[in-house]
Amino acid sequence: MFKAIFTNSFGILISRILGFFRDLLTASALGANIYSDIFFIAFKLPNLFRRIFAEGAFTQVFIPAFASSKNRSVFSANIFIIFFSVILIIALFVNLLPALATKAIAVGFDDKTIEIASVYVAINFWYLPLIFAVTFFSTILQYKHHFATSAFSTALLNISLILALYLSQDKSNAEIVYYLSFGVVVGGILQLAVHILAIYKLGLHKVAFGGFKYLKTKSIKVKEETKRFKKQFFPAIWGNSTPQASAFLDTFLASFLVSGSISYLYYANRIFQLPLALFAIATAIAIFPRIARYIKDKDKTKALEFLQRAFWFLAFLLTASAIGGFILSHEIIWLLFERGSFNTRDTLNTTMVLQMYMIGLIPFGLQKLFLLWLYAKEQQIRAAKIATFSLASYILFALTLISPMGASGLALAGTISGFVSFSLTIKAFGVKNFLNIFLCRKAVYLLVASIIFTVILLIFQDFIGEYIL
Repeated sequence: MFKAIFTNSFGILISRILGFFRDLLTASALGANIYSDIFFIAFKLPNLFRRIFAEGAFTQVFIPAFASSKNRSVFSANIFIIFFSVILIIALFVNLLPALATKAIAVGFDDKTIEIASVYVAINFWYLPLIFAVTFFSTILQYKHHFATSAFSTALLNISLILALYLSQDKSNAEIVYYLSFGVVVGGILQLAVHILAIYKLGLHKVAFGGFKYLKTKSIKVKEETKRFKKQFFPAIWGNSTPQASAFLDTFLASFLVSGSISYLYYANRIFQLPLALFAIATAIAIFPRIARYIKDKDKTKALEFLQRAFWFLAFLLTASAIGGFILSHEIIWLLFERGSFNTRDTLNTTMVLQMYMIGLIPFGLQKLFLLWLYAKEQQIRAAKIATFSLASYILFALTLISPMGASGLALAGTISGFVSFSLTIKAFGVKNFLNIFLCRKAVYLLVASIIFTVILLIFQDFIGEYIL
């Protein structure tokens, strides 16, 4: 388990380091203004669909279904054709009516800004069909306990964007966004290429591609499996959509605030996503195939033991990250972004947003573990209900807090929805099962370690505070 977790974590770490370097260059080149907002809008729309349709719901439903299929190659080929066709149609629609798609995610933009942004939205959206194909091959690799390719391939997107920024030096803001948009598409092509290469290198090409040859003659054999997959998939879309819908609404509501608000949310969320991806997502990806197999074999005891080991590993890492991120938020933003067009005011505004995000790191991260239990048991409908309550709480608090707190209020609303979602997930998992995991000597160790770590960070903050000021 830990080997897979560390493989994922290291790959994600490399990617996020490159991602932060990319953001540093982007902040220096564009700052926090209308053109940075436009690029983040253009890139957010395909990413929204990617996280809901491709990476989230698809992976969590496909692995259990693939494990139980009697005709895996034909089943996987049938699913790929169905979903890739739908996604390709969506991409074509966005390219035919890019202004409509842009208006849907940034209603607060005026007509002139919508017109400018729509061109970039159309280019960026071609990333979606590419990354779905990446996700499909990645899921097959994960089932065979190969995680390295997927973990490290994301770095290719960041490398592509860094090269785009390098090539667009001394260009206008509009041209820089063009370079970045095409860099997104090139990054998707590179990610797809390395996954196909890994499939062939590991001898999985018969599973990944063999089913296409027999799809016409044997598709009837996977008809029931496909129906069952679809039945589980659509609730899973909604179950995975809460953080993505919150991010969509963040952008929607922030477009009504002062210029730069979308960028403040983006930069702060990038930092928040680092420990979430590095620890929580890496752990969830690593243990899900094993949990799904234990549940399939009706071995609940082993599944719970496996989950408990992952829980405490993750709890210590997330607690340290949440404390460190909150206390040192100003120092982190200052170190990473305050240069070029990104000024002191931008640092202060982004700091407030980051602190609100960091409060919710622990519930957001730990929830990902317990959601695996629901998905492995094919309880997607129950997860969807949890997502509904979570999203409703976000909307309520976002509308309440946006006026007095601005962009930081939107971040706090997302955090509150995370606590709501976590508590409901624990209820679905079983409060008794959770207490059996939590009530042990490690809980005391976690509390003591948290207090000591907080004191150390406060001393460190005082030490470096004078230098920054």
